[in-house]
Amino acid sequence: MKNKLNIKLPLTDFEKTNLKKSKVKIMDIFNYASDELEVILNSTPERAKEIYALAEFQTIPTIGLKFAEDLVFLGYYSFDELKNKDGAKLTDEYEQKKGYWIDPCVEDQFRLVVNFANTRDATKTWWDFTAERKQYRIEKGYPASRPKKAWHETIKTRKTASNRVDGQ
Repeated sequence: MKNKLNIKLPLTDFEKTNLKKSKVKIMDIFNYASDELEVILNSTPERAKEIYALAEFQTIPTIGLKFAEDLVFLGYYSFDELKNKDGAKLTDEYEQKKGYWIDPCVEDQFRLVVNFANTRDATKTWWDFTAERKQYRIEKGYPASRPKKAWHETIKTRKTASNRVDGQ
């Protein structure tokens, strides 16, 4: 499924200009291999791979740029890499790497992406996995190593620090 119309990419002005020069639209990115995108964008192989992944992950219904960036943050660049993964374990890994626990609905998104990678079922949305997540966490809980601080506490901390800097 490569027909989602609202794909957003964090392209630099330079990359946007290069796409325009090559007459390549965002939705056309899927027609190119990573090495071809590298030439079109005049970028590194890593950047071309990242851009393709960010676009591809957003083809899943209810998955946007932010969550696509989270998948890349964890080191995933394709659906094949996510096949047979476990949404709960991906959540645990993500929280460890971030250093705080996340909103539970993010786990639903991990579960959706794994389901899509395995089935290509585009009829599911992240909230279709809420009951499954809740049941799993009732039965298995969270790992003892789960960060103690919540995502919303880190936002408050960042805002407070920012206000102190701005107010000086």
